[in-house]
Amino acid sequence: MTVPLPPLPPAADDRYRPGGRSLADLVDAEHRALLDLADRLTDAGQDPADRARVLDVLTAAVSRHLSAEEQYLFPAARAAVPESAELVTREIEADAALLTALKGLAGPDDAALADVAERVRRHVSRVAALVTPLREVASDAELIRLGNRWEIAEEAAPTRPHPGTPATPPWNKIVEPAVGVLDKVRDAVSGRRTRLADLEPRREA
Repeated sequence: MTVPLPPLPPAADDRYRPGGRSLADLVDAEHRALLDLADRLTDAGQDPADRARVLDVLTAAVSRHLSAEEQYLFPAARAAVPESAELVTREIEADAALLTALKGLAGPDDAALADVAERVRRHVSRVAALVTPLREVASDAELIRLGNRWEIAEEAAPTRPHPGTPATPPWNKIVEPAVGVLDKVRDAVSGRRTRLADLEPRREA
């Protein structure tokens, strides 16, 4: 079934299956990673230095994830599942609040860290309500093409929270990569770690 998705490169025909990962699968995998980071962030037994590194990675992961989400998942959900429009609008507001909470963190305040972790968990729960119906109406090829665009968007996305940047196309597709360049320069200069692979494996209790 063909659905009206955001502009994508033309496919050879409806039977063409591009290479890559489905947007729905990417979102699910990233949500699992974000939940794990949220749990690690609020682990009472964690060394303060380790917690600081987890916070850096969580902040970068959330920033990249929300940027790609607002560029591709939300427009696709609005177009393909019109009844999801109100949920998308509320989620954009919640995303800005999450970024604001991350930006406002100053030091190892347990209550503030717990608030951020809970916001991440609520985000995952709410967005699942957008991904499920989109998976039902979009074709595998459409979801893969969206997934390819998602991955490109994440590579160019900011690694720090910028709640004041545009949250809808076309402006977010212009502003976010520009802000992302500046963030990556700051990360390189400061030695800040921003990837899951930069963390030590989680110790089992």
